[in-house]
Amino acid sequence: MSQIVFSSPPLIGRDEELARLLGVLERARGGEARAVLVAGDAGVGKTRLLDEVTGRAARTGSTVVTGHCVDLGDVGLPYLPFTEILGVLAADARFASVLAAHPAVERLLGAGTDPAGGPDGRLRLFEDVAGLLAELAAVAPLLLVLEDLHWADQSSRDLLRFLLSRGVLQRPGGGPERRLAVLASYRADDLHRRHPLRPLLAELVRLPAVERLELRPLPDPEVARLVRALEDRPLSEAVVRGIVARAEGNAFYAQELFAAAGADAGGVPSGLADLLLIRVEQLTETGQQVLRTAAVAGRRVEHDLLREAAGLPEEELEAALREAVGRQLLVPGDRDTYAFRHALTREAVYADLLPGERSRLHGAYARLLAARGGAPETAAERAHHARESHDLPGALAACLEAADHARRLGAPAEELRHLETALDLWSSVPAGARPSADGIAPVTLTLRASVAAVQAGDSHRAVSLTRAALAEVGEDADSALAARIRYTLAGNLISVDRLQAAFRYSSEALALIPAEPPSPTWVWAAATHVVAARHLGADETALSIAHRALRVAEELGMADARADLLISLANLEGGGRRSAEGQERLRRARELARSAGHGPVEMRALFNQAISRLEAGDLQACLPVLAEALERARRTGLLSSPYPLGMRYLQLLVLYTLGRWDECLSAAAEAASVLPATGAFAAGPALYAAAARGDAGAVERAEALLEGPFNWMGTLVAGIVLTDAAALRGDPETGEERMRATLAALGDGSERRPDVTVRLAALCLTAVADRAVEARRAGDAPALRRWADTATELVEQARASASRDEEGRPQGPEGQAWLARAEAEWATATSGPDPAAWEKAVAAFAYGDVYEQARCRVRWAEALLAVERRAEAAEQARAARATAATLGAAPLLERIDVLTRRGRLTAATATDPAGAAPLTAREQDVLRLLARGRSNRQIGEELFISVKTASVHVSNILAKLGAASRTEAVAVAYRRGLIAPEPTGAG
Repeated sequence: MSQIVFSSPPLIGRDEELARLLGVLERARGGEARAVLVAGDAGVGKTRLLDEVTGRAARTGSTVVTGHCVDLGDVGLPYLPFTEILGVLAADARFASVLAAHPAVERLLGAGTDPAGGPDGRLRLFEDVAGLLAELAAVAPLLLVLEDLHWADQSSRDLLRFLLSRGVLQRPGGGPERRLAVLASYRADDLHRRHPLRPLLAELVRLPAVERLELRPLPDPEVARLVRALEDRPLSEAVVRGIVARAEGNAFYAQELFAAAGADAGGVPSGLADLLLIRVEQLTETGQQVLRTAAVAGRRVEHDLLREAAGLPEEELEAALREAVGRQLLVPGDRDTYAFRHALTREAVYADLLPGERSRLHGAYARLLAARGGAPETAAERAHHARESHDLPGALAACLEAADHARRLGAPAEELRHLETALDLWSSVPAGARPSADGIAPVTLTLRASVAAVQAGDSHRAVSLTRAALAEVGEDADSALAARIRYTLAGNLISVDRLQAAFRYSSEALALIPAEPPSPTWVWAAATHVVAARHLGADETALSIAHRALRVAEELGMADARADLLISLANLEGGGRRSAEGQERLRRARELARSAGHGPVEMRALFNQAISRLEAGDLQACLPVLAEALERARRTGLLSSPYPLGMRYLQLLVLYTLGRWDECLSAAAEAASVLPATGAFAAGPALYAAAARGDAGAVERAEALLEGPFNWMGTLVAGIVLTDAAALRGDPETGEERMRATLAALGDGSERRPDVTVRLAALCLTAVADRAVEARRAGDAPALRRWADTATELVEQARASASRDEEGRPQGPEGQAWLARAEAEWATATSGPDPAAWEKAVAAFAYGDVYEQARCRVRWAEALLAVERRAEAAEQARAARATAATLGAAPLLERIDVLTRRGRLTAATATDPAGAAPLTAREQDVLRLLARGRSNRQIGEELFISVKTASVHVSNILAKLGAASRTEAVAVAYRRGLIAPEPTGAG
């Protein structure tokens, strides 16, 4: 296999650490000498971070010298890293005179042994090195880097101790400032208890000018970003997630796993395995034996279980464990357990086992666990060990026990995994050795697995499993079972938006089972058919069957089915789920489902309660319902099932709509680790916020939602982000292309959700209207006709879809607001900006969508400016700007500022200084840097904030001071006494 070479992997996920080191460099440039000890496990990214820092330091005029420590065993070359540093300096003619002034230092350059020559000579050498570095720092800021300090020889450690404690970091009384920074890295996982670097580190960190920076493993989302950034070749989401899970935050491991992806994705890359095993081979033979035995147990193993499996006396085991812990290969945990420090080390050790050795140890663990009484919580372990030791009957029984245990714990993903393993094993186990309990057969296990797949958030897998169950039942199968399989398949098909097929199978289910005598199977078949019929618009059929099934459910005392049917009726009858009658039905349904212990139906009731409030425009009332529902889903293990995923989306959507973007992004980040691959759409509103803030990565993340099996909501989220992104770029052609592709992919679903078409059309119309305005201004009649015709086509599509919702009722506030915006954009394109139309759009979004209202205010201001109503235009621009600044919507801020300057609206909005909004503390900091002529990038670097954040602060300052430019803002600030001229140096 050819290795991929990473010449310079991107620096991802280290913003805080980078800012801290750059701050040290900045203070050093100002004369405050500092040192930082950079700690982290091998491969975590120390070298990459230091490369970034040294590169920036060199570009800003600092002298950068680096020395590397090398593993040369117990007897290393003295002063090796410092010899390397001096060699670099000696090769540079600029430093010849400085080196000549320090003859003791020159002895290091050719020394093969310690050149100090006794205690006095050693002291002179140390003082000479300190003097050399001080002189270099006087010429230009100096950055001294020492890498891999864990391999440093004793002499180098002694010299470093002298430099940091008595030498270069201290400024002599009245002497020149020391413009010096020292960065020294070391591997934390190499420091066993007797490592000679340990006492030195303990001594150094007590010094006031020395600090320690620990590089912890990268969070999973950052590892995913790193993997995707390594190369342009596409990687599936499953591969990325697999790499992220196995790398455990280690950047080097992630790169090695990425390089091996597609070749042997399940194993440890050979080069990485060799690297990991080197540390294992440093143990004694007994230590290696214990580590091999522990690797078979898994990532973590109990002390007693390890002792019995290894077959060692307690004293030998403890000595071996102490050695493994000291080498930081194992770490002790709670309840007398030990865990591998990194999972890949365990994988490498496990892969290095001989086949017979591996099978023997698995068998030992299986017997030991079974001898302990076969507790349910150990069933998964027993199943694994039994299978790996080729005890297939024992593995099958343990898998089924583990599946039952997972269901009781509310862990559907684990239940699904165990059931699928059991199905794989079934045919390999002799009939007489299989479990004989009622209900245990391939068809029923497959059906049960499909239910677990739905609850785990993998609806496509659920469809596949239910189809497999259907294929297994023959013509003479029990009609109740055949009907159950079909209505289960119908429900699963609904969740993946295969509505025609769902209706067909639910119809077959009803035909297979008679309505008389009443039976639970018929009731559930009917309830599923009601949902399928409603989705296809067959409301009369749905209503008739729903009322009949509700009566039967009441007769049979089926509270869960009654709840499900009440939810359908709440959507079908009267004023729908938004009406008082609909709300009461949903409340009763929720109580019935909870009393019956039917979590999925309870989730459906909660979802409908929440979305009804959203549709009514009551956003504040929606949030507590969603919070309670998601907590309930968490407690019942249903967070990944369809309705809780939809509620997660709704929760983020409400936060986004209300302008609580930081909360939205934070909640999405917290949810990222628990969302299934098919539920990535649930974080969609966070993409809306990221795109509105100018995050270029939002488009890439939106496109990723279109990969893999079709997902209706994922396609919708991607369509909104990508259409809006094209509109923001002023690209109406791409915007219209994205819109039409999205509607085509959504199919009938876009007719069920007419607000989808209206929103996409309104987003497209923004860029179309802008093109029409440009053509009108340029007198380009053909172009104007073209864009006006396009606008008319889009608005007619919006009008046609917005007239009714999926239940045939008028649209709610959100749909009406998007239609108002579409109408205003159409007017702009066909006849010119219409202030009245934009006033209506602004009022329509007053139900709570603060960002869209601000965008409409900007368009209103443009329309007012076009008819010379400047004071009103300035008022709308000012209101929009306040919202955009609060949200951090940089692209919108930029558009407002361009409009303000072009329309000279600042004069129209000038206020009395006494009434002006005060500057925040951060804005005062930014203002002072503006007065020094700093650019936004320089402001960001000096204040450790992003360039975008700096830009937002600058825009806020300009608005508050009523200034049209940075220069004017500084002048106004001086006049008002907000800043004082800085004193010049004494002549």
